[in-house]
Amino acid sequence: QKYLCSNCNNILKKALQTLCGHRYCSACLTWIVRNNKNAICQKCKEEDPNTLGEESLLAEERAFGDAAINKEISELRVHCVTLGCSWSGIMKDFEEHQSLCEYALIPCHTGCGHVVMRRKLADHLENGCVNNVTVCQQCQCSMASSEFQYLIISTAFFFQQSHSTSSTNKDGCRFSEVGCTFRGSKEKTKEHEKSAVGAHMLLLLQHMRQLKGTLCSAVRAAQGFTPQSELNVNKNKLHVFENIVAVLNKEVESSNLEILAFRRQSELDQNIIRGLELKIAELHRCLTQKDAGLSSLHKSLLFSEQASYDGIFLWKITDVGRKLQDSVTGRTVGLYSPAFYTAKYGYKVCLRVYLNGDGTGRGTHMSLFFVVMKGDYDALLPWPFRHKVTFMLLDQNNREHVIDAFRPDLTSASFQRPVNDMNVASGCPMFLPLSKLQSPKHAYVKEDTLFLKCIIE
Repeated sequence: QKYLCSNCNNILKKALQTLCGHRYCSACLTWIVRNNKNAICQKCKEEDPNTLGEESLLAEERAFGDAAINKEISELRVHCVTLGCSWSGIMKDFEEHQSLCEYALIPCHTGCGHVVMRRKLADHLENGCVNNVTVCQQCQCSMASSEFQYLIISTAFFFQQSHSTSSTNKDGCRFSEVGCTFRGSKEKTKEHEKSAVGAHMLLLLQHMRQLKGTLCSAVRAAQGFTPQSELNVNKNKLHVFENIVAVLNKEVESSNLEILAFRRQSELDQNIIRGLELKIAELHRCLTQKDAGLSSLHKSLLFSEQASYDGIFLWKITDVGRKLQDSVTGRTVGLYSPAFYTAKYGYKVCLRVYLNGDGTGRGTHMSLFFVVMKGDYDALLPWPFRHKVTFMLLDQNNREHVIDAFRPDLTSASFQRPVNDMNVASGCPMFLPLSKLQSPKHAYVKEDTLFLKCIIE
């Protein structure tokens, strides 16, 4: 069953596996996608219609070549079911056999309407095909094509015997009799004959055209009395010519087999590349998800390290110079502190600082605000928030801390139970003049670091 297509139910051809795990012929999947919008895997529907998910959507870019199943199929033992044929072998050789099977029924290529066994096609063309007739352009005589070809070959060698003025060099090309001038070592000659098939065909064609003028007389001679000695000579020459044609056919067949092998390898490589691209995309998606998960874990770990549950929070801000410049240019508006709590199951709050000021303090003061956040235990806490909040900017020389405090405005929305993640910030827009923040008399910023403290009573 695993070797059958989920669409046509025949043995898989160029198998593709979809994200849902089912397999389709490459051509079947292409047809389904092109003729159905948002196509769904039929196997998934049959197995359990209630569990259809995104992976059941069919798309060519969401499927990958199943090299393993293709290899298994190519090695399956099979036999030809054509009546009279005894061929058996493996699947990868079956397609080639189909094109050569002598017992296969094929239509006559002349368009006469007959269907014959491949092995009997030659006999049909010679004796039974009404369309296999050639008319001589010189004398308008009609004859079977096989007879016409025989007369061409016979006449060609008759003409060659009468007009040849040079013999073939043993190291020359076998087609020197029809005009090829190549000479070289046996190895070079063999290489030349293999690579110059097309050129040799042209030489033969030109030679046939040269003999066209003598064709009609040869036809008449063949229909009348021909001396036995001439017939013997022609038979010998015909044998030589048949050998030449056989060599050409062998070279063409060899070239076709090489081309077929290259095409098969190219298709296999394309399937492998396509499968790898899909796997890379899937791995990239998994890595992205894992990165997001790691980032979330990192934030959770950072929060757990910095979280406070007693209403006292110390916020260390580093890279003050750069962050102040970003605030001046507008690249960064304000900075949020990690969240902290008034008690273990108390209010969840945080701080927000504008190093270059906000509102009435913009450009002149550092602004510091208090933010009530949505917490896990809000349903059990009294609202509005009523606790006194004290801000401190610590002098790192422990001389003159900056302190400011306020009690919540109970009517302000900033201190009601949060509906969103955060309430509107409330606090001190003019907490500290910037000139004092950067003054060398104080150590509010030391080693590019400052410390803000918040105490909730």
